[in-house]
Amino acid sequence: MSNVRVHLIIEGRVQGVWFRDSTRREAVALGITGWVKNRRDGGVELVAEGPEDRIKKLVAWCRHGPPAAQVSQVTETSEEWRNAYGSFDIVF
Repeated sequence: MSNVRVHLIIEGRVQGVWFRDSTRREAVALGITGWVKNRRDGGVELVAEGPEDRIKKLVAWCRHGPPAAQVSQVTETSEEWRNAYGSFDIVF
């Protein structure tokens, strides 16, 4: 399976519901690298790199998020894999 990179913008009730930390935990469990952060517009943004099958699992998880989240839309953009990260972190 090839490595891929994805950029997501997640909208809805996704701030103040542990979305970033839950996403980080999910990514680490899947062995995915990258970052997640809150956006000024109330959304969450992330970039993730890893094996395609694991990235698909993370994207599917982001479509609903943690229990308190209410995801209304996920914008997914595929990007060229860069092997740019050594971990998955919350950035500010």
